[in-house]
Amino acid sequence: MAVAFLEQGWPTAWKTRRKPKMSVKVLKSKVEIAKARRELRRRGLSFTSSGWKHLAHKLGLSGGIDLGDELKSWDVLRTVEFIESNVSKDAPILDIGAFACELPCILNGLHYSNLAGIDLDPNVKKMPYAGAIRYEISDFTSTPFESESFQAITAISAIEHGLNSERLLKEITRLLRPGGFFIASFDYWPDKVDTSGIKIFGMDWRIFSKQEVSAFLNEASEFKLFPHGELDFLSSEKAIHCARRHYTFAWLALQKAVSVRHDPDEVAGSALAH
Repeated sequence: MAVAFLEQGWPTAWKTRRKPKMSVKVLKSKVEIAKARRELRRRGLSFTSSGWKHLAHKLGLSGGIDLGDELKSWDVLRTVEFIESNVSKDAPILDIGAFACELPCILNGLHYSNLAGIDLDPNVKKMPYAGAIRYEISDFTSTPFESESFQAITAISAIEHGLNSERLLKEITRLLRPGGFFIASFDYWPDKVDTSGIKIFGMDWRIFSKQEVSAFLNEASEFKLFPHGELDFLSSEKAIHCARRHYTFAWLALQKAVSVRHDPDEVAGSALAH
């Protein structure tokens, strides 16, 4: 049933009742990265370290946190805008892979008042605004938080590293409230790009193919996590280069079912209720 759901898309009656929303979106070009960073700066929401600090950190001359990554501007902005449209200011939000990620800082700047972040790096405790944001040292497939603790869980460029999809999805479903969101970005190219033997952050690295994203969405549906809108897998430019691999980024938003039957109207109407 889940495979048919992804291949056939949304029911026709559902599409006609609601303005289309995106659940999977792909970075089309480098131009979108620069445009997103300009928008973040315009809004006073850019928290990346300065150029000299990036260089000093790369050369081992600085022991501070090299915060943010301008290459992640597009997916960070998409995530911020999605949260602003779907999650209330006092709703609890968790960021996984939070070390050096600017997203919690941005949300704090937007006056989201119930923020948490987790990462295996113990330096996550030294992140900016640690007094306002609860940072924990933890594997994000086995966290210290109680069940149904969060209305949204974010993951900027985290799930492609050492992915165990079953454990991840099981924990996401446990942590999310009914109607809550899982929002993630990840490395992507429609055709499979081989990353065998390459370690990043000491973990296996995956560039998701279209087939692998579809499989992940199918598996997510078994954990009551469903796409929040239409699926766009199209790509046009390999905007990202790393470890002699060329690819782009993709972004997704899944919503936890309110009930076992997963009534789409019930799920969509619950987003701001918590």
